[in-house]
Amino acid sequence: MYNSIMMAEFEQKLRQGSLNVVDVREDDEFESGHVPGAVHIALGTIPENLHLLDKNTEYHILCFSGSRSAMASKFLGQQGFRVVNVMGGMSAYRGEMEYGR
Repeated sequence: MYNSIMMAEFEQKLRQGSLNVVDVREDDEFESGHVPGAVHIALGTIPENLHLLDKNTEYHILCFSGSRSAMASKFLGQQGFRVVNVMGGMSAYRGEMEYGR
């Protein structure tokens, strides 16, 4: 089980304080611009990278449009992680960006 929020709410929460963000896009997408401080775990590598996440922490899951993040959120939720799918993804994000790894 997981919750979803729209990009506007995500951006507001991001401005209010620190969020744990996981970007599930592919390497080249992540390197071309991502939310500052986001952890990169490509969708296809999530099962072998569960050890990087803490079940006591809430994560906001992002991709380009919200489709891959919904799949990741569903999977992570089934594994017992606290996750929030960010609908609209990076295509709707208008905030500060970091580039590269």
